[in-house]
Amino acid sequence: MNSPSPSYTVEIEDVTAPATFTRLPDALAALWEALRVLPLGWTQYEAYRYFLGPGAVERVTESLERDGELRLSFAMGGRSHLVSVGVLEG
Repeated sequence: MNSPSPSYTVEIEDVTAPATFTRLPDALAALWEALRVLPLGWTQYEAYRYFLGPGAVERVTESLERDGELRLSFAMGGRSHLVSVGVLEG
């Protein structure tokens, strides 16, 4: 019997509430849409664009398989904010 498909939860600490998606590409697209409008500065913006742009599903899948989650951070407003992607087994 096949196990149920996983779902994916994304969150930006103090910016967005956790949101759950059935498809990783949708989760990453939503995360990028939320991040790209923040005042990150050029270096942080480009780093997240690289990480969440083309090829993101492969990069994030590798991290999820290796570590069980992806946790990144960025500085905004004088403090650090956690960006997380987690997998919920179905």
